[in-house]
Amino acid sequence: MKSLVLYSSQSGNTQTLAKALYDSLEGEKELCDIDQAPSGNLDYDLVAVGFWLQAGKPDPKTDVFLKACKMNAKVFLFATHGAAKGSDHARGAMEYAVSLMNGANVIGTYSCQGEVNPKVLEKIKQKDSPPPWLHEADDAVNHPDDTDIAELIAALKKAL
Repeated sequence: MKSLVLYSSQSGNTQTLAKALYDSLEGEKELCDIDQAPSGNLDYDLVAVGFWLQAGKPDPKTDVFLKACKMNAKVFLFATHGAAKGSDHARGAMEYAVSLMNGANVIGTYSCQGEVNPKVLEKIKQKDSPPPWLHEADDAVNHPDDTDIAELIAALKKAL
């Protein structure tokens, strides 16, 4: 199987997941930051795309990639965020990401908390209307962890 693992990572959380996912794959494979993502029609059996959330959506670079990309491959989406795992915020963001895929064969998704940079948290706390997930950010410290990584790999294997 020929696989591509793409990721966008602001603080290293999504990159950690991407590297673990990449290491778990067999066959011909590539690991690539979203800035170096191939364009056009991607010739892979599996494309896994990882991203972080911004304002309840995939980060801007991933948003653009997902809208523009044409894939015949199986697609697996994964994300990190400060919100609680399984929260409405996280679930809605993943549903939005899937909707950007222009009918691609999305075989599965996974998301988990990722520690939010303390400087970013301070800026967010100063906003007139802080996001609804702010109170959940403390639980994101030290994530993704080994359990998150094992769940990610299991989710992909189940999807395949």
